[in-house]
Amino acid sequence: MAWRNYLSDAWRRVSIRNGFDQVDGPIFELLDLYKVKSGEGIVSELFHFMDRGERELAIRPEFTPTLARMVASQANALPKPIKWFTIPNLCRAEKPQRGRLREFIQWNVDVLGSDAAVADAETIFVAVDFLAEMGLGPDHVRVKISHRQTVRHILAKLGVSDERMNAAFELLDRRDKIEPEQFTKGIADLGLDEHSVERFDQICRMKYKIGSLGPLREQLGIGDELAEIESLDEQLRAFGLADWCEYDLGIVRGLAYYTGTVYELHEISGVERALAGGGRYDKLIEMFNGPPTPAVGFGMGDVVLSNVLIDKGLMPDDVSPKPDVFVIAVTDQGAAALGATTAMLRRAGLHVRFSYKETRKFAKLMKEASNSGAKWAVILDDQIANKVVGLKNLATSEQVEVKLEELLAHISETG
Repeated sequence: MAWRNYLSDAWRRVSIRNGFDQVDGPIFELLDLYKVKSGEGIVSELFHFMDRGERELAIRPEFTPTLARMVASQANALPKPIKWFTIPNLCRAEKPQRGRLREFIQWNVDVLGSDAAVADAETIFVAVDFLAEMGLGPDHVRVKISHRQTVRHILAKLGVSDERMNAAFELLDRRDKIEPEQFTKGIADLGLDEHSVERFDQICRMKYKIGSLGPLREQLGIGDELAEIESLDEQLRAFGLADWCEYDLGIVRGLAYYTGTVYELHEISGVERALAGGGRYDKLIEMFNGPPTPAVGFGMGDVVLSNVLIDKGLMPDDVSPKPDVFVIAVTDQGAAALGATTAMLRRAGLHVRFSYKETRKFAKLMKEASNSGAKWAVILDDQIANKVVGLKNLATSEQVEVKLEELLAHISETG
């Protein structure tokens, strides 16, 4: 729980400094809400039930449908762009395994109401901003970026028909989860000739650095189809993200509601599943009976992130909140003042703990204070009759006597 709070606080801090407001929704929705976005097949992945009003409900497996419902219902009243984040707990009815649990928390960051490339780049920046705060760098994580319409143009040129386009996208999405032979067979099943099969396999494994769209255009023989990627490329460089990102045309994201830019954040060794994933979903709000509303965003779960931080030795050793002050009483007269002193410090906004031990032995009490991780120890003895206490800096072992009325000021001034 301490780690979950630490992580949530970090997600919240990064979101707010990037200009996003926090929202949330109910832990369950009508089952049909998820069918609208993902189809009937999603039902097997959910915990769902019939309530006493005979409504089919489901515990939320993700937040995007709730987000879309909320925005659709209030779209005309919300100032644009809408910049929201949320940190919901989610549940999915699947077999627990490394990187996947039935219950988890997820950080969602979305910009709605802007079709500008700067919105796409900003969501990527927010994700990278957080990873950098956790100690990860471009030598640990790569943001793999693609564009579904560009990939569609390329596949069409290779001979993939409109009828088989969805199958081609599904195959691309599964390319790293299946054997090479299965992938090659899947390409052939798309109705491509031998040359096109080879070209398909080659293209989906190409990687291009940010700022290198010229070679991409030349190799693929496309021009205007790269206009949106070119706009994004400019914004990614403006945000200083070039070292973190690369274009990977094999990234398409499996969900059909994505309409343009798509991206995934991968740990470079490939040991883990994607740390995060997202993209542009410009038609989703309309699917929920809202007005046309362009949108882009991503989700990042706690499970894979935790695995990566542990593997890289970046998981904080102790994330439990540490007290500012630990109060000890070394005499009976001091003990009589312990409650009032603790209350005064807590009312001032400090995190204060005290010993429940009945002992008055200074050494034992000081050991307990030090073990708590507190910055200061307030020592109550018979001097409390004169409104004087001892104040010890537990980092430097420096101890002074302070008038009770000046205690708060002294703690504040000396940090």
